Amino acid sequence: MSPSNDTIERHAVSRYTTGARLNHWVTAISLILLALSGMALFTPSLFFLTGLFGGGTLTREIHPWIGVVLFFSFAGLFVRFVRLNLWNADDTRWMRNLGAVMRADEENVAEVGKYNAGQKLVFWGMSLLILVLITSGLAIWDEYFFAYTTIDQKRFAVLAHALAAVGAITIWIVHVYAAIWVRGTVRAMTRGTVTAGWAYRHHRKWLRQKAAEPAQRAPGA
Repeated sequence: MSPSNDTIERHAVSRYTTGARLNHWVTAISLILLALSGMALFTPSLFFLTGLFGGGTLTREIHPWIGVVLFFSFAGLFVRFVRLNLWNADDTRWMRNLGAVMRADEENVAEVGKYNAGQKLVFWGMSLLILVLITSGLAIWDEYFFAYTTIDQKRFAVLAHALAAVGAITIWIVHVYAAIWVRGTVRAMTRGTVTAGWAYRHHRKWLRQKAAEPAQRAPGA
C-alpha cells in the first residue's frame, strides 16, 4: 500500500544537527543581549534596561564580552553554512518572483536549495554587519585598546557601531518575522526537522537532494 498524502506531509526530514541548533541559539541569545545592553548604553531614555544586567557599570563591562561571544558563535555558523549561501541563478529567478512568494504562491517559483535568496541576504547582511560591529567595538573598547586608536578613529567607530547595530537589529526582526510567518519553519531550529510537505513547498531542490542521499531516518520520523 502506498503512503497517503497526509503521511507524506507529516514525514520528518532532518534539516539541522544538534550542534548547528546550539550554535544558532547561542548566536541568537547573544544578539538579543547585545541589543538590550547596547540600547541601554545608547540613550538615557533606555538606561533602565541596565537593570537587566545588574546596573550601568556591569552593563558597560559585559556588553563587549557578549560581543566577542557573538562574533565567534556567528563565525561557527558562517563556516557551517557559507557554501550553502552562495548566490546562484535560482536565487535571481526567486527574487524576480518575490511577489508570488509573498502571496504564498510558490508553485511556479524557481526551486531552491536549502536556503532561498531572502535567507541568503540575511546571512550575508549579518555577516557584514557583525564584522563591522566587532571591528568598531574593539576600536572603542578603551579598557584594552585605548592606545591603538586616535580620538577621530574612535568617533568614527562609535558612529559605525551604532549604524551597524541598527542594521543588525532590523535584519534580526525580519528574520524572526519570516520564521514565524512561514508556518513550520521554527520547528527546524527547535526539533531539527521539518515536514516533507514544508520542504516540498519551500525548498524543493533541497528535498530532492536529501532524497538522493543514503537513506537516514530523522528522529521522530
